[in-house]
Amino acid sequence: MVEKSDIRVVRCGGSKINLRPSIFSVDSRFVLCASGDSVKVYSTRTEEWLHSLQGHTNQVTGIALNPTNHLQVYSCSADGTVKLWDFIDGILIKTFVIGYPLFAICLSEKHEGIVFLHLSMATGSKNETFQLVAVHLPKSAEQEVEAKELSAVCSNISSNPSCTAFGRGVVLGEHYVIPAQVVMDAFVAFLHSHCPYCRTFTSCFGKVITQHDFSTFLVVGEFIAFARHLQLNVYFFRKQKTYSFSLKATDKKGAKNAFTCVACHPTDDCIATGHEDGKIRLWRNFDQKKEYTYSTQHWHHNAVNTLCFTPEGTHLLSGGIESVLVQWKYGAGNKKEFLPRLGGAILHISASSDGQLFCTSHSDNKLTVIESSFKVCGAIQGLVKGDDVLTDLMIDPRSKALVLNGKPGHLQFYSLLRDKHLYDLDIVQQEYIYEAGLDQFEVVKAAFDIKGSWLATVEERGQKSSDLEFFLKLWAFDEKTQSFVLNTTITAAHTDRIISMCFSSSEETTMLVTTAEDGQFKAWCQGADADTQQDQNFWSCDFVGSYHNLKPTNCSFSADSSLLAVSFQEVITIWSPETWEMLTTLCQPPGEIRDLCFGRLSCSKYLLGTTTRNLLCCWNLLTCALEWSTSVEVSKLQPDPLSENVAAFSYQSKHTDLFVFKPSEPRPLFTQKNVCSEKVHRAVFVPREEPLNNCDESSQWLNRSQLYFLTQNMLVIDDSVSVTPFYLLLGKHRQQQQKLNSTPSYSGADKPQHTQGSATIKELLHTPAHVLPAASVLCSMFVNSLLISNTGVREEMESSEQEMDSEKEEGDSEEEMEACDSQQELRAQGSVDEVMPKLSKAQEKELKRVRKTDFSWMAGLIDSKP
Repeated sequence: MVEKSDIRVVRCGGSKINLRPSIFSVDSRFVLCASGDSVKVYSTRTEEWLHSLQGHTNQVTGIALNPTNHLQVYSCSADGTVKLWDFIDGILIKTFVIGYPLFAICLSEKHEGIVFLHLSMATGSKNETFQLVAVHLPKSAEQEVEAKELSAVCSNISSNPSCTAFGRGVVLGEHYVIPAQVVMDAFVAFLHSHCPYCRTFTSCFGKVITQHDFSTFLVVGEFIAFARHLQLNVYFFRKQKTYSFSLKATDKKGAKNAFTCVACHPTDDCIATGHEDGKIRLWRNFDQKKEYTYSTQHWHHNAVNTLCFTPEGTHLLSGGIESVLVQWKYGAGNKKEFLPRLGGAILHISASSDGQLFCTSHSDNKLTVIESSFKVCGAIQGLVKGDDVLTDLMIDPRSKALVLNGKPGHLQFYSLLRDKHLYDLDIVQQEYIYEAGLDQFEVVKAAFDIKGSWLATVEERGQKSSDLEFFLKLWAFDEKTQSFVLNTTITAAHTDRIISMCFSSSEETTMLVTTAEDGQFKAWCQGADADTQQDQNFWSCDFVGSYHNLKPTNCSFSADSSLLAVSFQEVITIWSPETWEMLTTLCQPPGEIRDLCFGRLSCSKYLLGTTTRNLLCCWNLLTCALEWSTSVEVSKLQPDPLSENVAAFSYQSKHTDLFVFKPSEPRPLFTQKNVCSEKVHRAVFVPREEPLNNCDESSQWLNRSQLYFLTQNMLVIDDSVSVTPFYLLLGKHRQQQQKLNSTPSYSGADKPQHTQGSATIKELLHTPAHVLPAASVLCSMFVNSLLISNTGVREEMESSEQEMDSEKEEGDSEEEMEACDSQQELRAQGSVDEVMPKLSKAQEKELKRVRKTDFSWMAGLIDSKP
């Protein structure tokens, strides 16, 4: 029976910051971006992450500044809520419950209390369609309010929010207010005959809406432009007309004319559209069906991903897969400026309110802050996962940073503590060309030695073709530059693709073992010069091994590096690295070995393996026999290097379960069902800076390390609730209160005294955050509430202090008397060493009282004797 524990799964970082366009604060001091289920606030000057706005339970899909308060921001999420934040202090002000997943948000200065949202329309077809809906946000004193007034603005819009834009600074339109005394049926009939929006609103998630909620009606702007496929639609709210403009799929030159993005000029009647063939069209006179015109500008060789006008409207910014920011002079034809080599493909462009800063979002999960003079002044890099994580999750022994493949041809070093990108290590050392279908080198394997002095990497090109090309590189850590420097490049390490590799676990000797599809495994060591026979700082092959022409799949060293295990399909071979003698072979039920690892510390005599037939097996290396096995589909087996614990992720029934066990016992120490809904292929134990000592018995496996694993969306951590300060403050206090309430009450002076902090804590937690005073005011009140009233104890302490003072005075007088007596004795009789008997406390007090008596009169009598 597995004991349950307070373990939770926490999203600790690594989320996308390029999902939606970022926004600047009005003073351009901060840049905000959607990141997973939170909104992150960064400083434009220092590029540091300041804090996160956390409260959503699903992906944040859009953010927009509050037009009426420049210190507030709205956010919408797939959890069906719109939240209003004070992003300076990180305080949640209000939550509006919409009830449907939201995909984008936009606001207008002319519409106070109204937000425009992108919703999905449940049509039942494979091609999901969307609509733009206006929501009236009710005014209420409650922190969470349900918003019921939804009115459709446009239907059948693109799923890409970049294909929808408001034009000419949205102005106030007509609206209707239903008087309470009017008969509802008659008024509904009147609305359906006069309200233009009832005609366009068809359905929302399959629910047909035929009447409004009879309060303030939709207030919309002058026009809105939305493009989908090959059609551009412009809806004028005052005219209550929609004009549509279509393009042919291809022209004579074979161009692709599908729309990819839309932007509206802030002051002029002009709509800019981007297309798949890289062209930009500027539309004018679009309020006439037949008299409209457009001009074409072309520089991008592929699809235009985003367009953005500057606030003054003097320039148009465009970006695409070329990773070049293009600035077009508005009204000056093809006059343009370029800012190249910005990193990944440009996905979004946003501008500050004063037009002095631009921010570009890139496909490599990066934000670049650019001055209006086209000079890069900052970069904010998130965790890069790309299309796939090819390397394992590794921990750099020196910096304790997470290491995995990042942007093409690089390894990224990422701080888990600060959720911040540290730096990139260029492995391929070639310029990457962002072009679809181009075969280029990628980092596919990497491994650190135990001290972090050496790094081994494998780069490949031609994964999808028969012309495979790969290199094995070894990098040495340079103390001066505090980075890795290329030491050895091996062009023909194997004749076929390298499958796995690992360093030895010993600090004395460093050895690298690689396995490949050519049926061989090779051991690499630092070589010696053939002429001088002196050790050199380069690597060479020391041994080549194979087994019956079978393909090796995995390799692993024991904790002391005395044994090497290499799996050949269904057979595990055990080798001695000193003599390269094959000691034994281990066989198991049919199934190719998928994962292989040795036990640690007291369980070092065990070898664990998982198979493709959904078996987890444990062998005892002392008896060379199968210790135990169990039928479970393990997608990832991860040992903890600082303890005997091993984590196993099992995927079944469309969710992943976590099991933590010791190889010596088949019964798990901890299990947690439904950790995530995805299959876990990458995980790592991260050592703690200081071991924990206050964990529960069932969560002691987290005392020395934390377990991180990577899902499709973000990085996740398994952590114990009991080690958080909030739990220490409230959780244990509640447990003590429950124990006290369950025990009989005390009477009289035996009744224990309780702190008054719980009442203050309760008051703080139940008070809305936006009405609380500053933290400096709360601190003193909170600390004072934790103090215990000790009047009786204080009086007792004061009396004891007085007694101690009196005793001290007595002791001083006694010392003076003893000094006088000793001087007299020395003058009269000389010094005599005596051993003083040990007295009781009562005798010591009586002796002190006697010593205080003045016997000086006796000296006169003695001197007067004849």
